[in-house]
Formats: sequence, C-alpha cells, structure tokens
Amino acid sequence: MSSLAPCTCGIDVHAHVVPENFPAYIGRTMPADWPSMAPAQPCHRHVMIAGRNYRTVVDKCWDARKRLEDLPAMGLALQVMSPMPELLSYWMAPADAQQLLRFLNDQIATMVTEGGGRLAGLGAVPLQDMDLAIRELEYVVKTLGFAGVEVGSNINGVPIGAPVFDPFFEACEALDAAVFVHAIRPAGMERLVGPAPLQQVLGYPGDVGLAAASVITTNLLVRRPTLRIAFSHGGGTLGSLLPRLQQGWGVFPALREAVQQAPAEQARRLFYDTLVFDTPTLRHLVASFGDTQLMVGTDYPFNFHDHTPVQRIEAADFDNDTVARLVQHNAERFLGLQAVTTP
Repeated sequence: MSSLAPCTCGIDVHAHVVPENFPAYIGRTMPADWPSMAPAQPCHRHVMIAGRNYRTVVDKCWDARKRLEDLPAMGLALQVMSPMPELLSYWMAPADAQQLLRFLNDQIATMVTEGGGRLAGLGAVPLQDMDLAIRELEYVVKTLGFAGVEVGSNINGVPIGAPVFDPFFEACEALDAAVFVHAIRPAGMERLVGPAPLQQVLGYPGDVGLAAASVITTNLLVRRPTLRIAFSHGGGTLGSLLPRLQQGWGVFPALREAVQQAPAEQARRLFYDTLVFDTPTLRHLVASFGDTQLMVGTDYPFNFHDHTPVQRIEAADFDNDTVARLVQHNAERFLGLQAVTTP
C-alpha cells in the first residue's frame, strides 16, 4: 500500500465543462450548429446541436460547488477543466467559433474563481484560423491566467501534428502554455457496428493514437523542444502502435529519413493521462512512456468517467515515488504549477 493513501493530493488534467446556458448568437445568420440548452430531468439539461440532442449532461458540468464536493472521494486536490470537445467548433466559420469559445473561456474562468484554488482551466481556441487561434491563446494565458489550452486530435480531418499548425505551437512554446489533446470527431466511424456511444468507447482512442503518432512523425518536439503536449485516454492506441513505428523506423529508409529522432524516444517526451480503466494497461503505458509522463485523467463529470483515479494508480503496485509522480508531480510539471498542497 502506498504511503500516499488515503490520498487527496491528486491533480486531474482531464475534466470537462458545459455551461448552464449558451449565449445568443451575435450576427446576421446563426450557424446551424450553434449550441443551445433544453430542459431535462432535474439537475440535467440537453445539449442541442443542429436541432438534435447531442448529449444530456448533469449540473456538475457548470456547478463549481458540486464539483468541489466530489474531489475528496476521488483523491483530488485540483481539477483542471476544459470544454466538452464537441464545443471546440472547428467546423464553424472562424469568427462564429471565436465568439462561442470566448464565452466558454470566460465561463471556465468564473468557475476557477469559484473553486478557490481547487479548480483550474484550459481554454479553447479556433484552430481553423491561425491568427484568431493565437489571439485567443494569448487571451486565455495572459488575461485569464490559464495554464494552457485543450485542442482536438484533428481539426476538420487534419491531424494535430500536421505542419500547418506549427505557428500555433510556436506561440504555445513562447507563452509556456501546456496543450492537452482530446479526441474529436474520430476517423473510422463508418467501421463501427453498434450504438452511438461506441464513438467514445472505440473511436476516441484510435483518433488520439493517430494524433500522437502524427506529432512523432512530423518531429514536432524536435522543432519545439520545450513544448508540453499531452494526450487524453492514455494516448489511445499509441501504446500499441509505437513498437511497430519504432520497428518500421529501423527498417524503412524513407521513414528513418523523415523521422529525425527514434519514435520511442519522442514518445517518452509527450505526456498522457491515465484514463484507461485497466491496471495492466496502465503498467504497460508507464513501462512504454516512462513514469514521468503520465498524469491523472478522469473525463469528469460525464457518465463514462473514472470515479476512483487515484485508487487505481495506488492499486497498480508502483513504488511510492512513482505513485507520487503519477498522482501529482507530473501534472504540476505539465501545467507549470507550483506544488499543490492538500486543502
């Protein structure tokens, strides 16, 4: 048993916000996919997008007080909030998306204030327009004081590692902003057989894995060596893809020429959350990526979230120093935070 138990010092880097209401559209023609809220059962609301119920959410999505009540049982001292990924709105006209994302960023900032030091924020930026994205990045870091931003695994089908996004990552590096990559509108949905939740269950890890691989194969951290970038859902399928990528790098001259550092070496410079729901998988990721690169992630407060993230880590038979890194210290380094003290 770890000496940290019972631990209430954890930092959750993967938790989401949906506002209680969305703002009225300011412009001439409202986009068809501008979100709105509709009443649901007590403590719930329907998120309506393009006239359909995208997801029914609980009031913990916007109620800071209720979030704070849940943290001790989860072993958490700090929860880092970012928007529900579908709200990143890369498919909207850039000016429309910027309007919506500014509202979301300000809503998160209000919740951070209400959290009294136990809630923190990652903002959102309209990456379909590089100038607007960098401008909003500067706002969330310089004005709101956020540690960084959440971005999608792809932007309208273009993986996050593509060179077109390099100016944005240059700005993140210059501002010392952390980047958290979350799956969004994953590739391969036509190959899934079954109900809609399979997008989250099976589609998300595949897209995150390809996104992380794109960062490696385009040498992002070779070009941006001080960039701190993390991937949700344990890096998705990257843990399984990496041995093949490493072997291929040694076999195919074209791959060896294109990828400037060994894939396995680059992978150990990325960050990942621990949201894999499985102890052997968690141990495998620590062995593959290093015990300095994984951090608590929960997907709170959605139904499909890890209710006992710290307990899972403590049950994995890591030594005490490794537990401390996974539970707290790696996230502090990723977010650029001072050591978190238990309230």
